[in-house]
This record gives sequence, C-alpha cells and structure tokens, in this order.
Amino acid sequence: MTRKLFGTDGVRGTANIHPMTAETALAIGAAAGRYFRREQGGTHRVVIGKDTRLSGYMFENALTAGLTSTGMDVLLLSPVPTPAVGLLTTSMRADVGIMISASHNPAIDNGIKFFGPDGFKLSDQAEAEIEAMVVAGVEPAKPTNIGRAKHIYDGRFRYQERVKSSLPAGMRLDGIKVVVDCANGAAYRTAPEVLWELGAEVIPLGVSPDGTNINQDCGSTHPRTAAAAVLQNGADLGICLDGDADRIILIDEKGQVADGDQIMGLFASRWAEEDRLKGGALVSTVMSNLGLERFLESQNLRLERTKVGDRYVVEAMRSGGYNLGGEQSGHIVMTDFATTGDGLMAGVQFLAEMVRSGKPASSLARCFEPVPQLLKNVRYDAATAPLEAENVKKVISTVEKDLAGKGRLLIRKSGTEPLIRVMAECEDEALLNTSVDAIVTEVEAAV
Repeated sequence: MTRKLFGTDGVRGTANIHPMTAETALAIGAAAGRYFRREQGGTHRVVIGKDTRLSGYMFENALTAGLTSTGMDVLLLSPVPTPAVGLLTTSMRADVGIMISASHNPAIDNGIKFFGPDGFKLSDQAEAEIEAMVVAGVEPAKPTNIGRAKHIYDGRFRYQERVKSSLPAGMRLDGIKVVVDCANGAAYRTAPEVLWELGAEVIPLGVSPDGTNINQDCGSTHPRTAAAAVLQNGADLGICLDGDADRIILIDEKGQVADGDQIMGLFASRWAEEDRLKGGALVSTVMSNLGLERFLESQNLRLERTKVGDRYVVEAMRSGGYNLGGEQSGHIVMTDFATTGDGLMAGVQFLAEMVRSGKPASSLARCFEPVPQLLKNVRYDAATAPLEAENVKKVISTVEKDLAGKGRLLIRKSGTEPLIRVMAECEDEALLNTSVDAIVTEVEAAV
C-alpha cells in the first residue's frame, strides 16, 4: 500500500505546510482513534507527549480533537522525551501513544510519531492502514461517546525513575562532572535532574527553550557546543541529546566526539563479556561504519544491518530476538530497558561503565578505528526525481566500479527531510572525496 503521509519515522514536515497542518493532524487523530478503538467495552486511551516547538500546541489540540471525536480519552503529558511516551503507553494501559516532535529537525518543522499498545513504534502496514483511513474519512463517535482529555502532570517523573533504575543497584555517579546538552528540547528538565539525582555534578546546556530555539546550535547535531563546555569546565563527559532525546552523541574529557557506532560497539562488547548480548549480534543500519562491523567480527560478534530508521532496527531486533541495536546518528535501542531509542538511558549506561571500569571516557568511547566515511546531502524538490536522471545513474555506476573491493556506496532519499543522501566509505580518502563529489555534482545538476 503506497504511503504519502508517513515517512521513516511517522509524519513530518514544516509546520502549517502540508502535511503538517492542523487540518491534517485532526484527520490523523480521528483515523488513529478509529484504528485503535477496541471492539469490547471499557476505556480507550491515548497518551500524547511533545517536545518544546511552538507548533506543538497547535498539533496537540488538533490531535486531541480528532481522537476525542472517535471516543478516545486523551492523556496529555506535556514536554517529555520520546522514550517516555513508549514507556507510559504501556504503563498507563493506553491503546496508542503519540509523540509530537520533529526530532533533530529545526524548530519550524514538526512531526507525529505513533506507538502501539506494546510501546513499540507502528509497522509500515499499520501506518498505511491509518493513512488509508485519513483519505477515506472516519465515522465520529455518538455524542454520548465523545472522549475526554486531561493533563498528566507526573509523566516525566515516572520516566525519570525508570531511567535511574537502569543504573546498577548501589552505584552512584559521585565525583563525575557531566556536561549535558538538552538541545532546548524535550529533556531540558529531565536529563539534568536524573544525572544530579544519581550523584553527578551537572553542567546543563540547552535548557532554555522558547519554542523557536530547539536544536539551534546545540544538541546532538551541534556537538561542538558541548565539547567546548567540557574542555572549559574540565568535565569527565559530555552528553548531547536531540530535540526529543531519543538519540545521543558523546564527548570525552578531551573534547572528542563519539557517535552511535562507537557507543554501540562498546555496549555490544561489554554485554557479550557479561553474557547479556542476545543472539551474539548488534542490529544497526546500512549507515553504520564498516569499522564497527570489523570490530564486532574481531569479538566473534555479528552486525545485522537494516534499512535506515530506528523503527526498522527495532523490528529486526524483535524478530531476531536481539536486545541491542541503533543507528550511527545516535539512536541506541536497548530493549532490556526501553522500547525505542533513548539518549538519556544510553548516557546513564555509558556512565555506569565509566564507574565500573574506572576508565576515562576517551578510552571507552573509541573502541574501533572508523573507516573514512563521507556523507553529503542535496536538497531537492519533492516533485522531481533526480536519482532517475540518466547522468546520475551513469556516474553512480562508474563510482560503484571504482569502489569495488575498496569500499562501499550508499545513496538514498531521506525519510524525514527532502534530501538525497550520498554516503561512501573507503580507505583511500582521495578516492572517497572524488567519488562523493562526482555524484553530488550530478544530483545537483539534476535538481
């Protein structure tokens, strides 16, 4: 079934421009309400969280109107991290959870992510069925069956206790100085409070959201802000979250950046030593560095690759019985603790390893030498098809031949932004640069 509204992570776009309009959100809410209504009697609930974007108010109200019109009771969590929605969907026995966020995108964007009653993101099939209902329209509930809405004020505290409980019993973070950059997003109160309550000395950044500054020169997409703070304050670690706190980038005490591949490599190795890594494998996407794959092989472990999107990582984890996965961009999925990527939870687990091992972050966050990798993005008009242009196809074929046996090439459309992503890996950095530049030039010409 063809999908036009849903991408790799729900519905996303610029606020007040289709598909991210109040009218569409109203229709999506009504369709989701009708889709998740159980046949038997009883309460029908949905929990809704959001990040700190100004447009969050508009979409929260529109979704609430659509959902209540089909008889769903709506529980409003206010700003909470995305993983909190997954947790609270199950703990509050809700039929569905919704997170209003465009993650790492700029403040003018927003999105709608869905979680099923099990706390996991919806499948492609479920999203396609909801989209079909949006197109067809749904029958509203009878006037006597319209749903109610209420605020849940302790939602983030429930989530915070869950994160703290993931630290080994009796362990504290006393004596560790941590810079935490919350990207002026959903975790602006949650992350500093959790780390302080666990005993760390906390230096907070990106904790003054105004509705328009989420991810602006801060957070996981701009880690240099935190790196400078780590060096200036002599901190032991920097934790950079994105707008909805489902991804993490780390900064060691030397100011060096560690991405999701390095974090996953460390966790996989340690969990395997403790016989906690299910299936002897880590699940990640085609974007993960070849160096990670080689490192895992040296540990007699496997890397199971999926297409891009943490939802696809989780689907592969569940079908294969694995408990660790994620993305190079910083989604770290640990199903022993959470149902989706959780940046703060991953940061706490990294800190636990620092305490356990007595080693500095710099020796833990660089477990393998990455193969040189280059990624460039080309923005395009959704009405065009630059990858279908003959000159683009020709240069891609040429580059594939040049890289054969030396590296790999990956070209794809972003599922969250109108971008063509051109990524290559190769030990020969000169060949790497010329290969990517040649493709980007032709794609730009086609655009």
